Amino acid sequence: MASYHKPDEKTLQGLKDIANKLRINSIKATCASNSGHPTSCCSAAELMSVLFFHTMRYKADDPRNQCNDRFVLSKGHAAPVLYAAWAEAGFVKESDLLNLRKIDCDLEGHPTPKLAFVDVATGSLGQGLGAACGMAYTGKHFDKASYRVYCMLGDGECSEGSVWEAMAFASYYKLDNLVAILDINRLGQSEPAPLQHDMETYRKRCEAFGWNTHVVDGHDVEELCKAFWHAQQVKGKPTCIVAKTLKGKGLKNIEDLENWHGKPIPKDKVEEVLKDLQSQIQAPNKTLSPKMPSADAAPADLSPISLPSPPAYKKGDKMATRQAYGIALARLGQGSQRVVALDGDTKNSTFSELFKKAHPDRYIECFIAEQNMVGVAIGCATRDRTVAFASTFAAFFSRAYDQIRMGAISQSNVNLVGSHCGVSIGEDGPSQMALEDLAMFRAIPTCTVFYPSDAVSTERAVELSANTKGICFIRTSRPATAVIYSPDEKFEVGTAKVLHQSDNDVATVIGAGVTLHEALAAYDTLKSEGKNICVIDPFTVKPLDAETILSRARATGGRIITVEDHYKEGGLGEAVLSAVGEEPGIMVTRLAVSAVPRSGKPQELLDIFGISAKHIVAAVRQTFAN
Repeated sequence: MASYHKPDEKTLQGLKDIANKLRINSIKATCASNSGHPTSCCSAAELMSVLFFHTMRYKADDPRNQCNDRFVLSKGHAAPVLYAAWAEAGFVKESDLLNLRKIDCDLEGHPTPKLAFVDVATGSLGQGLGAACGMAYTGKHFDKASYRVYCMLGDGECSEGSVWEAMAFASYYKLDNLVAILDINRLGQSEPAPLQHDMETYRKRCEAFGWNTHVVDGHDVEELCKAFWHAQQVKGKPTCIVAKTLKGKGLKNIEDLENWHGKPIPKDKVEEVLKDLQSQIQAPNKTLSPKMPSADAAPADLSPISLPSPPAYKKGDKMATRQAYGIALARLGQGSQRVVALDGDTKNSTFSELFKKAHPDRYIECFIAEQNMVGVAIGCATRDRTVAFASTFAAFFSRAYDQIRMGAISQSNVNLVGSHCGVSIGEDGPSQMALEDLAMFRAIPTCTVFYPSDAVSTERAVELSANTKGICFIRTSRPATAVIYSPDEKFEVGTAKVLHQSDNDVATVIGAGVTLHEALAAYDTLKSEGKNICVIDPFTVKPLDAETILSRARATGGRIITVEDHYKEGGLGEAVLSAVGEEPGIMVTRLAVSAVPRSGKPQELLDIFGISAKHIVAAVRQTFAN
């Protein structure tokens, strides 16, 4: 092993000086905005100084360069110290720090990727390490590059279970290019953190999770230089730097005291505090520059991704859309090396196992830790390094909803695929049935919601989502249903398919997934009675093709019936209501799951909850009678 060389005294003093400059600028910024978290910044000042001006390798004028080391500030409320570091590096104007949190400034209260040096939005605590795991896994296994990933966490957020999901993941996959820094400043928001300064317990926990662990004085720059150097030498394990720090370090009559979280320094104290910090800077004009990265990661490939050939199905073939998803993903992986897949130990149900069999080196098993899986997928997708698809039962994305919400703020292009939606899964019962997922994903501002109804449309949904910006959600079903589209059918985001229409339709029926097939069965029954209905497949529930729906509704006397394997709240019916709400003379009848379901056979459950073909027929008759 190479031997450690202690930095010279000028370098060490330079790092101490930079730490105090970071404190000064964090205080000035938070005073200018009259809000923020200066004490949380001050505990991390030496950590940031050593990381940014001694340890990390990056191009300061090109923060998003693919070869740069990555940094994730999981304790996002300490954003001012991150902005101050980039000002010290020369990318941010120091004068701009005084515009912190202002409406026309991208230096927001917590970091977002509006800034070129931020890969993922943070601030909802406990999420940064999962994303950092995705970046580190990508660097090690997909890019096969030398860049390293550093993630700083606060001690308060270590109460979040998602932190320990990420710790387990990083250890299992031996992510030796990942360093977590725990800023143990003892104090949470409203009271001390559970372990306060019990550094030995932190050490034992981190070591028990399989991490190479160093407990250090987080305000000793020499000790930090050495710990980060040792982290670079370790193979086969991620490293955790557990840093004992003081909240408000360096601030007289504030340091290590409670009730200073999220409060700027009072006006009557600030001059004295800044003067004291300034007096500790010995070489104010000495600058330390970051080291350059190795140029061993290729630029991002932004070319469109296509299926290598049209779907290989014939009309009338029976295939569950969840299985068609697995087939499509494996085929898409042939078309592009950028496609990667993740799953939460449900790959034999979501059929992502087909991708794993075809492309084992691009599959990540995340086990039963959905929060971390979504975080890892978001990390994998940063800087356009991969096109990531993460799958599980759609119901289980609800426990990762905060990660999904933050993924939208992160401008992530991650693709999430949920199988086993609705009562149509049958005997497994309500704990496995996704009945809220459309509402969840429709509420995400960047999200495109695909709801394919057969194998062909599923393949095209997978292909389109790989090329669509923002979060994409694909809802797949368990039952095998008939293929209704020919392999050459064209699909577009926001464009519905009208499967049946005539000049004398009595109502417009809109179904998706299994309920589209129930609508088609209802069409046949009504046609045998001499009544015609228009049947629409929306394909995407968000954006919804309002133009087509309105056009057909006007042609059918304003009568629309929606039928969905989802609760009424927030689903397909409400999407349609939103689309036609300002149009006079349109009545929407919504058939949806109206109560917590139970185990049973799929068809029994469709009947009991009023979303089967016979209920559609009854609704059409009732609507027409009225």
